[in-house]
Amino acid sequence: MRRAFPSTAEPSGEAWSGPAWVPTRALGRTVLLIGLLLLLGVALGRVDLVLLAAPFAIGAAVGLRRMPHSAPELTIETGSDYLVEGGHVEAAVSVANPDVISYDLVVLRTRTSPWLKLEHADRPFAIRVGSDAWAAIELPGDALRWGRQDIGPAAARVAACGGLLACRPVVTPAEGVRVYPVTDPFNATEAMPAAAGLVGNHRSRRMGEGGELAGVRPFAPGDRLRRIDWRVSLRTRDLHVASTLSDRDAEVLLLLDVLGEVGLSGGVAGSASVLDTTVRAAAAIAEHYLQRGDRVSLLEYGAAARRLRAATGRRQYLTVLEWLLDVRPDPIEGDEYQNVFGPQHVSSDALVMVLTPLVDPRSADMLAQLTQSGRFVVAVDTLPESARPELRNQWTPMATRLWRIERENVLGRLREHGVPVVAWAGAGSLDLVLRDVARMASAPRGR
Repeated sequence: MRRAFPSTAEPSGEAWSGPAWVPTRALGRTVLLIGLLLLLGVALGRVDLVLLAAPFAIGAAVGLRRMPHSAPELTIETGSDYLVEGGHVEAAVSVANPDVISYDLVVLRTRTSPWLKLEHADRPFAIRVGSDAWAAIELPGDALRWGRQDIGPAAARVAACGGLLACRPVVTPAEGVRVYPVTDPFNATEAMPAAAGLVGNHRSRRMGEGGELAGVRPFAPGDRLRRIDWRVSLRTRDLHVASTLSDRDAEVLLLLDVLGEVGLSGGVAGSASVLDTTVRAAAAIAEHYLQRGDRVSLLEYGAAARRLRAATGRRQYLTVLEWLLDVRPDPIEGDEYQNVFGPQHVSSDALVMVLTPLVDPRSADMLAQLTQSGRFVVAVDTLPESARPELRNQWTPMATRLWRIERENVLGRLREHGVPVVAWAGAGSLDLVLRDVARMASAPRGR
């Protein structure tokens, strides 16, 4: 059955598009035995040998009186296309028989992604399918890790006519299952450092229509009557109105450092690698700010520099999840990274959250460049505590400790240059840093 799967070097066109029914070795042995018995019976003049060959000839004739003409139909059903890490997968492989004769034996085998733990998916199945009927093999299981996981390809070998005819392997392509990252609960109550627009929920420093009280002032032409504060007006004998701060939305740019992968991924219930932490943190942060009415955009720091434009609403949240499924390690050859951070990519008023393990020296240079350009930057450390460098098997404990000390020195230098760095720890882990960034944004700037 392993040969039933076409290799990547084989053409995937006509070679596998039209399976045909061919004789099996059992039919060949039957024909050979009948021919030998008849030949010996005629040559030696023995009637008993001819009579001995008669049952085999009659059996083969009865088995081949009705031959199949159509190939079996093999399909893979995934049940639900939208899953979350740790969710239950309902998959099935079905075989349909469009012929008027039944299939004596159907052997099924399928491949699955290593991050889909399906029951009995690592062994072949043997079933029977009646005429003009179908049968299915259930493959329940769990999704262990985010990403686009595949179920398949699947292959089937079918025998009919008492095992005298067999169909060439029928192969069906794989079906993809989208497994979204599990979002850790995240909440940030601090104000945004900068805001633009008039449709969000953040308190602005500008006067306007909003729900945050800024003070009480004397009535002026153009003020709305519903803003009159009657208690103050009756006490002072002059009309006073309540002034408010405008509610504004903010743009949040999630910058994902994908220069490399550090650590081993153990799925949703195991250890987390850098990409696991990055993707799950990005999904949680995007969900939080999109629920508050902010605009969220994403950008990769890698060779491809993939980008997702800023938008808001539930539709943007689903788009963010789809975008995160394609996150892969994407190292940059050389030191060129200026083309990633042009003015058309990073807005001057956006809050830039850089999710980086700070393992590659170019990541620290990128953070310093963003900070020196006057943008509001928060570095989120996504390196797991148990992570080691790529060649971890060749590193002694002393070398790993020195590597950790050197990395702490890099973090210290970044903080000295005004780059706030905080380790990702779920809900509330960014509140203190966002508060400091908001205070720095509200402070007067020298010219």
